[in-house]
Amino acid sequence: MTDGSTIQDLFRLHGKVAAVTGASGGLGGAMAEALAEGGADLVVASRRRENLDAIIAYADKLGRHCVPVVCDVADSEQVRAMIKTAEEKFGRLDILVNAAGTTHRDHPEDFPEPAWDAVLAVNLKSVFVACQEAGRRMIAQRSGKIINVASMLSFTGGLYVPAYAASKGGVAQLTKALANEWAQYNIQVNAIAPGYFRTPLTQAIYEDPVRNAEILNRIPTGRWGEPADLKGAVIFLASAASDYVNGHVLSVDGGWQAR
Repeated sequence: MTDGSTIQDLFRLHGKVAAVTGASGGLGGAMAEALAEGGADLVVASRRRENLDAIIAYADKLGRHCVPVVCDVADSEQVRAMIKTAEEKFGRLDILVNAAGTTHRDHPEDFPEPAWDAVLAVNLKSVFVACQEAGRRMIAQRSGKIINVASMLSFTGGLYVPAYAASKGGVAQLTKALANEWAQYNIQVNAIAPGYFRTPLTQAIYEDPVRNAEILNRIPTGRWGEPADLKGAVIFLASAASDYVNGHVLSVDGGWQAR
């Protein structure tokens, strides 16, 4: 590199501020850990303050500042307040990770409308609101990284989860739309599409012996993903290493789509 920097410098996040929704555990918790490991200070959000104790302690051990925010992402005003907190506490926001998510399983013909509304509010509307609020600030500072969490159901329909599939298809398209709009401001908007990961959201599937066997038979790696498997992907998309990557949905699936 002609400017004297190293390849390791491309992945450094020191001096950056990251906001993470759904940071209390699972995929969001692992990605928040990774950002702290990379050097970023954090604003972490969850519906319950006590659920953030682990990530706060982890960040503190690494010498990072970590500000907890109680936030139900289904409430747009709470999402806006979370982004405002980052600005008030740190004076800037460099990275946004939209990791909060929910689902509801039912046959489409029986799917209750309130459940549809709830899934879309958490998985899609909240992503737009957070992106909009973060985007305004990133446009002003002429830089930023936004990382949304998509899904294998951004590409396929799944079974018994029509609202989840619709919401995650929407996340992928929203990611591309915002990348088109904001690339001119040096903002990269990308998404991670996890494959089958062991989290509370997928517990009903991996505890079903028939469904579990079907899934494992299609994953060339031969195992479910663990939350830590997302750490490399989020560091890449949050860092200067991905400055020319925009509007991309990065699958982290153990080869599931390849089969």
